[in-house]
Amino acid sequence: MGRGKNFTRIARGLGEDFTSLLIDLPDHGASPWTERIDYVAYADAVADFLAADFAAAGPIDLLGHSMGGKVAMVLALRHPRLVERLVVVDIAPVDGGSGGQFEHLLGSLRRLELTRLESRRDADAALAPAIPDDTVRGFLLQNLRSAAPHTTGPAFEWQPNLELLADSLPAIGGFPPQAELTHAPFDGPVLWVSGGRSDYIDEACAPRMRELFPRTTRITIRDAGHWVHSERPAEFLEALRAFLLRGRP
Repeated sequence: MGRGKNFTRIARGLGEDFTSLLIDLPDHGASPWTERIDYVAYADAVADFLAADFAAAGPIDLLGHSMGGKVAMVLALRHPRLVERLVVVDIAPVDGGSGGQFEHLLGSLRRLELTRLESRRDADAALAPAIPDDTVRGFLLQNLRSAAPHTTGPAFEWQPNLELLADSLPAIGGFPPQAELTHAPFDGPVLWVSGGRSDYIDEACAPRMRELFPRTTRITIRDAGHWVHSERPAEFLEALRAFLLRGRP
């Protein structure tokens, strides 16, 4: 349920040295919906979008968090000429992950009765018993938008493809097979960031990460959970800037 604008603060923090493009993945935010979750199709779609404009003049630095991190890794492995440096945040190129958390969160959103909502405050109050954390609830509710005017039905709707995402957690937890990672390994520099309180990355993931990305530097930001960039933005930005500026004039 993330979207590009979740990185607005980080992009502003990089603004003196970099121009950032914040992308909504397919089935997320304002991007078009698809019929199934497919990391290769996602990565190829983002690659085409970048090659047509933002990366037309040469390779870029690419960052992805969680599901976006898997897309970023697949993109770098399939389209290495587009990527100068890669940043992967709290995810690994392996099958599995903490799907139970998202099964609960997305299930709670699905059970929200949109027809009974008169305001966003109503939605917040209705979700609070199931999702008591104000920060997580606010993060999810940014995806609730007013329905188009003059339409019948609920006054609110989910902007991302909630039903597909909720039904596709096994696919979201997976990673493409080696045969689809056509230019592996990626030989550019990679920053691999994990949250100290997150269980999305463990030592068992490291061999596969270094097999696909041999120039990986791994750091852990203490006191951060899965949403590293929003929970510890200052520490995250400091590490990101150091990596992106290293060796550059």
